[in-house]
Amino acid sequence: MMRKQILWNSDWLFARGDTPEKATPVTLPHTWNAKDGQDGGNDYYRGACLYTKAFAAPDHSDSEEVWLEFEGVAMTAVVTLNGQELVRHEGGYATFRVNLTPALAAQNTLTVAVDNGKNRTVYPQKADFTFYGGIYRPVHLLVVPKAHFALDYHGAPGLRVTPVLSANLKTAEIHAEAWVTGTAQSVQFTLGEETLSAPVTDGKAECTFKLENVHLWDGVNDPYLYKMQATLDSGDAVEANFGCRTIAFDAEKGFILNGRPYRLCGAARHQDRQGLGNALTEKEHDEDMALLREMGANTVRLAHYQHAQYFYDLCDKYGLVAWAEIPYITEHIPEGRANTLSQMTELVVQNYNHPSIVCWGLSNEITGSGKTEDLVENHKLLNDLCHKLDATRPTTMAHIFMLDANDPLVFLPDISSYNLYYGWYVGEWEQNDAWFDEFHKNHPDAVIGLSEYGADANPAYQSAKPAKGDWSEGYQAVYHEHMLKMWADRPYIWAMHCWNMFDFGADGRDEGGKPGQNQKGLVTFDRKTKKDAFYIYKAYLSKEPFVHICGRRYADRAESETEIKVYSNQPRVTLFVDGKEFAAQDGDKIFKFTVPISGEHTIEARSGACSDTIAIRKVDKPNPAYVKAGGEVVNWFDREDEIVKEGYFSIKDSMGDVKAHPQASAVLNELIAPLQAKAAAAYGDVAKNIQIPESMQRMMDKMSVEATLKQMGKLVKPAFVHELNAALNQIKKEG
Repeated sequence: MMRKQILWNSDWLFARGDTPEKATPVTLPHTWNAKDGQDGGNDYYRGACLYTKAFAAPDHSDSEEVWLEFEGVAMTAVVTLNGQELVRHEGGYATFRVNLTPALAAQNTLTVAVDNGKNRTVYPQKADFTFYGGIYRPVHLLVVPKAHFALDYHGAPGLRVTPVLSANLKTAEIHAEAWVTGTAQSVQFTLGEETLSAPVTDGKAECTFKLENVHLWDGVNDPYLYKMQATLDSGDAVEANFGCRTIAFDAEKGFILNGRPYRLCGAARHQDRQGLGNALTEKEHDEDMALLREMGANTVRLAHYQHAQYFYDLCDKYGLVAWAEIPYITEHIPEGRANTLSQMTELVVQNYNHPSIVCWGLSNEITGSGKTEDLVENHKLLNDLCHKLDATRPTTMAHIFMLDANDPLVFLPDISSYNLYYGWYVGEWEQNDAWFDEFHKNHPDAVIGLSEYGADANPAYQSAKPAKGDWSEGYQAVYHEHMLKMWADRPYIWAMHCWNMFDFGADGRDEGGKPGQNQKGLVTFDRKTKKDAFYIYKAYLSKEPFVHICGRRYADRAESETEIKVYSNQPRVTLFVDGKEFAAQDGDKIFKFTVPISGEHTIEARSGACSDTIAIRKVDKPNPAYVKAGGEVVNWFDREDEIVKEGYFSIKDSMGDVKAHPQASAVLNELIAPLQAKAAAAYGDVAKNIQIPESMQRMMDKMSVEATLKQMGKLVKPAFVHELNAALNQIKKEG
């Protein structure tokens, strides 16, 4: 009797908890937040809903059982068959199964009560993304012999494979383990043409294969996969793909794959899609992977929860090194400890066989709401759990930039990473360089990575002089130019994951012209537009020859001379204007040309067989559609010499230098105190609870007064800046 697997996505009825009388037919995958979770306002429906399905019992004998397998139900699910509650599952991103057999009748009514409402026990509860509710991944009906590979252990596949390679990577021992429910004498394991039989003892069977001339799983270069099969006399069978590879992490060399440094650079991914929410099919997963591969990424951070098994399979198949994590994020909830442990157990045991996964993420920015002893204890338990369940991979955390780099929590996991947003939320992009240099100097034996960084960009917004905070496509591009150079110069960074590969749903946001979205993606929410920043990554990471002209959406240009910037992974680019060769440049990834414009022009860039073309035109006035709502970033002065007075202080001086001078510090404090009072009134007790680490304060003191004021946004008016600068201009610098 072979295992039967039947796709069970059709013929469901759905009703929202606030309108239970309005049941409508739906086909899975399904979410009730596909629209209201993406339109802004932070008002999407979070609460209870009910899925119902009437069905006849499938053909099965007395020696078989009938199970259901749910690949993802967000966030809490209670499964009831014919009025009998069978299982309650808490956690919206992992596989779970339920045995229907005890309550199965000839004709049946199945209900799945699903709830994504606010509570204090199930993560996530606070984060910058939409918590879509629904049965949003496929459901399968399974008919299995009573003697079958275990289905009831945290959604695990029942088969685990551990390759152990020799020092020269030429041979390997492949350890196979299988867990069995019911009466079975032995398990037949098959690898290639070899089959080994192992006895079942206390529900488990295991054996070891000797593998010669190992074909390595070698990242994007050669992601070779083997297949292990396990069979019972009852006819039940399972299989698992696996890869043979070694991983290590070095404080100087970064990530080591198969004995050699292997520099990791890619992006983080949220799974949702515009108009679909998180209810994806294989088609959408395939499209996401194709875009990552086109960009040349060799790693992906699968944030901030367990992703679909299908996508982990794609990472295995195409060689992308993956960071996998649970949704323990933003705010520690003491009542949620058990849920962090159960979600981590599911993550590890369900994904153990994937060669692409190289670390388990314990949490993300968890100290953003404060650090407590209970929080630290929770992380110790998670760390120990990961090591118990999987001795082959390290643990990691994504720390919020406000966490002091010397804090013991930084070093609790095996390897560390930080989320840094210098150049967007705070400070200037050069401070990312300084932060890593200081960390590496102070902690030379620590493995450190960059788990998040980014800048929002709406492709509709364009500027000849892009600036931080203008949401322009141009600023995002130059920001990432800097970040990639920063990474390239620091081989000790074990991985760098841009935030984010795709724009994603964050219903609490209303900024940059697109309510309900976080726009830090290199590709738009609908996956139809690759922003210019996508191509600077392609220039660094992809081996596929290409040229790309930036600014194709900056068609109307008011300047008489305009910059034409080209990204390419080729060494020489030739620019043509209106069909005539304009100039050629030798360069490295970034090529800039200054082109006079007077009317409508066709611009073409060529390198070998590669070419790209855009159209631009000279206009009298800047196109107002290119500026984000609310106006451009305030340009407080037009000329440097109107700010700086030789020998005197100005807003161009650093905060540290101004604070160190008694008179200048007094002027700054006197004028800025009212702004601080307004900020305190706006943020209340939250501001009081924020502790700024000494290392971060040092970084902030390196910022100019001007840059610091920009962080205060709309609280700072141009007139105030003029007043402050005029006052500082009266104070002479000593010496």
